[in-house]
Amino acid sequence: MAEGVNRVKLMVLDGNSIINRAFYGVKSNLTAADGRPTGAVVGFVNILLKLLEDFPPEALCVTFDLPDKTFRHKQYEAYKGTRKPPPEDLVAQFPLLKELLDAMGIPRYELSGFEADDLLGTIALRCQDAGWDCDIVTGDRDSFQLVGNGTRVLHVSSAMGKTTTLPYDDAAIREKYGLTPAQLIDLKALMGDASDNIPGVPGVGEKTALELMHRFGSLEALYDGLEGSDLRQSVKDKLSAGQALAFLSRTLATIDRAVPLPFTPEENLRKPFDNDLLYPLLANLNFRSLITRLKLTPPAGDAPGVSDFVFPPVWEVCSPDDGETLLSQCRAAERVGFFLENDAFAVGLPDKTALCTQDATAGYGELLAALAGIPKIAHDVKDLMGLWPDADGFLADTALMAYLLDASQSDYALSKLAFAHLGREAQTPADKAAVLPALYDLFLPRLRECGMEALLYDVEMPLCRVLADMEQVGFRVDTEKLAAFGQELERDLDQCKERIYALAGVEFNILSPKQLGEVLFIRLGLPAQKKTKTGYSTNVEVLEKLKHLHPVVEEILHYRTLSKLKSTYVDGLLTAAGDSGRIHTKFMMTVTATGRLSSIEPNLQNIPVRTELGSGLRRMFVPENPDWVLVDADYSQIELRVLAHIADDETMKRAFSEGLDIHTATAAQVFGVPPEGVTPLMRRHAKAVNFGIVYGISAFSLSEDIGVSQAEAKRYIARYLDNFSGVQAYMKEIVEQAKRDGYVATLLGRRRYLPELKSANFNMRSFGERVALNAPIQGTAADFIKLAMVAVHRRLRAEGLQARLILQVHDELIVECQKQEAETAARLLTEEMENVFPLVPRLLAEAKWGGTWLDAK
Repeated sequence: MAEGVNRVKLMVLDGNSIINRAFYGVKSNLTAADGRPTGAVVGFVNILLKLLEDFPPEALCVTFDLPDKTFRHKQYEAYKGTRKPPPEDLVAQFPLLKELLDAMGIPRYELSGFEADDLLGTIALRCQDAGWDCDIVTGDRDSFQLVGNGTRVLHVSSAMGKTTTLPYDDAAIREKYGLTPAQLIDLKALMGDASDNIPGVPGVGEKTALELMHRFGSLEALYDGLEGSDLRQSVKDKLSAGQALAFLSRTLATIDRAVPLPFTPEENLRKPFDNDLLYPLLANLNFRSLITRLKLTPPAGDAPGVSDFVFPPVWEVCSPDDGETLLSQCRAAERVGFFLENDAFAVGLPDKTALCTQDATAGYGELLAALAGIPKIAHDVKDLMGLWPDADGFLADTALMAYLLDASQSDYALSKLAFAHLGREAQTPADKAAVLPALYDLFLPRLRECGMEALLYDVEMPLCRVLADMEQVGFRVDTEKLAAFGQELERDLDQCKERIYALAGVEFNILSPKQLGEVLFIRLGLPAQKKTKTGYSTNVEVLEKLKHLHPVVEEILHYRTLSKLKSTYVDGLLTAAGDSGRIHTKFMMTVTATGRLSSIEPNLQNIPVRTELGSGLRRMFVPENPDWVLVDADYSQIELRVLAHIADDETMKRAFSEGLDIHTATAAQVFGVPPEGVTPLMRRHAKAVNFGIVYGISAFSLSEDIGVSQAEAKRYIARYLDNFSGVQAYMKEIVEQAKRDGYVATLLGRRRYLPELKSANFNMRSFGERVALNAPIQGTAADFIKLAMVAVHRRLRAEGLQARLILQVHDELIVECQKQEAETAARLLTEEMENVFPLVPRLLAEAKWGGTWLDAK
């Protein structure tokens, strides 16, 4: 029957099939605020909304499989017996999807003993009986047998992050297979279906099955005419032997269209989405884009599931009397929210929000100064201290609280947190000040429950002042020497370029990967390692493997080093230094998942040190004037000491306590020689194992790093673990604990959540295991250096020194001071760094000083 004019159409989705397509086809690591994976749900809803735009129906519903066995299992016990269970992070999303469909008012159907396919077939038949059309949405081809009489299949496929939907009606099925939809059942009966473990006729594949169906038309006709046919005897034998399986397979492949399902088409007519039900659910799941797409708004009042937070009225402070009233109410309040932006600030009080603007508020500056000591909850406190140096009294920083609770987020913008946790859009200064106390009240109990309250108040909050002061002071560079160094690099670049042109026999853009690839792999005929969409790969890894084949490769690597030094560092630092000659880097507190600080604009933590030229850059960093020096203190092998403590490895702890060189001691253990018999090569290999082991280094990676065979690298790792039994036990136990708890923690309690451990993807799970090994160690080292910064900053002030902390680079602290304070500052630095935590073996730091950063190393 052709689709009629003005016929009502119902769209029914195969829920399991579509969420599977969304999960596997559109890879996503999206999570809700509570850490639950949501990527497949987002993908499902996006597919659904696109379907509603492209194939708009009047009615809509979704079917699901249940985990129960069906009638087909009674007919054939091995039915679907080869299927692997779905991954945990997909299973976890089914309840979320069903909850979301309910909130959207979309009926869903599932029935024990039957598959979703049977429900699809029954629903389509009920629609036909009612004179309706039916669109079946699925990623499986099983439903093609249902096409006809007003029913079509919208086949969904996802690949390379893109989802496509193709409609199949009776004509499309005939065009694709040369068969009617009903004949597809017999086709599957012959060829079987590996995904459902339907056996079919052994030895008969899709090509043969199609030829047989085109010739005979049905199983009955095939077997009735089998003996008298001119088919090859081998095919006849296979068909004869498999006859019983063919008819069993047809039974298994036939969709049951008479399921006792309580379904009436009219009950599935579409209704407008319920804003008050849907908004809070999408907000809690952090589906901001869907809220925007569906034009939803925060519900008024206490709708089910909505945060009870509502924006209080805004009070515009204008007169001096208003200002006095505000101060009085702030002093009476236990705490207030505070947000400062450009020429306005807002104060979140229990019953209202005060808005103060420079244009409208009399005595704006005096009022702001008076608020400095009021107990405040703010956001990005370190940056706020930079804008408002006299500020004090910060109870908490909601950005840092959110970061501690989940360090995996890409950013911690206040508007994003307000939306994710309160379901409210906070755009204006007044809105932002108002949500701060609510977020604080939400986050603080969670931090206490996770054991991270002390981390907030003893480490992160005090560090805000330290970093704000460091950013304000900056680090001086000798701009004249830096400019001269840049000119020297320019000359070296020109000379290196000429050598490359001579060796290559052609002039070209050395920094163009496309042109370089053509020169290396086409003109010079070097073996190409791998190709990209735009040409041959010429990354460092590729070039390092080609160095021994042609001298031009070494020159190209050298040219790249010189070019980066010149553009990124010399030119970049000169621009950043400006007229003052001091570089004010910005420290980022909520970027790394490990808890480490990072540095931007410019990144002073990334000044190269492994090459002589790169180290020369540190010579350009100098103290305030010739009467001052730089004092540089560095932790000694902090990560290995932390590993020894966490793993409680007696061999490693003994080596440290006896003051042995840990890499020599390791080499002696691994190679079975006395310490005096350790060669420089042995020590280098042991060092690579020491630092690689807690990153879960593989034999392959270690062999690449130190230039030995994989078999030899595997022996090194095995010997290491045999001799350091505590480390071996730690590596096993920490991964097991991470899989059980879902996170690992540092010695100070900083958590790193690891959803990757439940991923269906092997590489993602392997990454999660490596992070589980390393995060407690690297994160603990990050906590220790932060504690040291707070202690050093506090003690420098307490002892009345002019010395000031100006930079932190990983495990290194740099202080600028007068020459006569150098010895005191060095002693102070080492004492504070070594005593932040009672580690066994003890922490060890060493301090030196000099007239440049390089001299102080």
